[in-house]
Amino acid sequence: MARLPALSALRLRAERWAASPRATDAVAALGAFGLMLLDVPGLAGADNSLTGVTATLVLAGGAATLVLRRKAPWVPFLVAVGLMGWLHELTMIQFALYSLGRFRGRRTAVLATALYVGAAYAYFNTPGWPARHGETLSDFLSLVVPIGVLAASVGIAAYRHDLVRALEAQRRESAARQAVQEERISVGRDVHDLVGRELTVLAVRAEVLAVRARGEAHQQGFEELADTARRAHHMLNETIVRRGDTAAATPGLDGLAALAAESDRMGSPVDVTVAPEAKALSPLRQAAVHRVVQECLTNAAKHAPGLPVTVTITVEGPSLRIEVRNPLAPAPPDRAPVSTGTGLFSMRERVTSMGGSLDARREHGAYVVTALLPSGLG
Repeated sequence: MARLPALSALRLRAERWAASPRATDAVAALGAFGLMLLDVPGLAGADNSLTGVTATLVLAGGAATLVLRRKAPWVPFLVAVGLMGWLHELTMIQFALYSLGRFRGRRTAVLATALYVGAAYAYFNTPGWPARHGETLSDFLSLVVPIGVLAASVGIAAYRHDLVRALEAQRRESAARQAVQEERISVGRDVHDLVGRELTVLAVRAEVLAVRARGEAHQQGFEELADTARRAHHMLNETIVRRGDTAAATPGLDGLAALAAESDRMGSPVDVTVAPEAKALSPLRQAAVHRVVQECLTNAAKHAPGLPVTVTITVEGPSLRIEVRNPLAPAPPDRAPVSTGTGLFSMRERVTSMGGSLDARREHGAYVVTALLPSGLG
């Protein structure tokens, strides 16, 4: 029994390593070595100082430097230039130039390509360079230059692709953070509207009681209570949101019928079931229910237009359960849905800010969003 956790941990470690950049570098080194192995018989025959075994070891050592291609890509480049002059091996230089373009960008790749062509030209003019590589300079350059330019260009393209992916990831992260921030502001405004109204009512009631208790011992207490409610309302305005206009009341469960009617007009029929005990929810929780259902219906209209949607709101013990279910579309919409991809973040932020949880998943041919919130009903 003790071996099973050990094997599981070992497998997990192997999977993490396989997905790491080090594994990619190791594969690149093995690939270069495998290609260079094809040249071993010719290398051993052309260079009397090497045998098949020693040529293999030399090429293995050169290919091993490719594991440094991210942190120190000039190392495999210099080794490749050395192998090119000694053994006339051009495979390693392709991997080296690609690595420089991929991990150091265009300028470095252009400089490395120029150095490579210059070194190759110097080798060409060195006595003893094999005639089979080109009897004339033009023949030689027609072999050397395309190899270097192509390898460096592919590396530069990969470098730019990496930059684009990084920028896209950063953009998505920024959009998600912005959505979360906007949702927090929205929650803050809901708190302002709902709690602020209650504080106003409290202040007015305390003032009325203070007038009625004029001349009695309780008058000062009621006046202090009214003043405290006014100060709390002022602090709420300063802390959460300051708006010059009066915000509309946040819709609650009563607004679900309007959401369903709007969805029906867009071609997606909605069946809403609300448990009777849910009517006793606080206005803030009702606002959360409304926002979650609204976002789910919007997503259903985008990704599964024309398909029915089922909304179920129940109270299960101390928890409020919101479930929105719609069938998966058999085919993608004719037009790609316009989406920022941040609706799920907004819903989850609102739910978690109230101590709940939200789950969105595919289940038996349907897309199901389930939110659980403390009901606050005792």
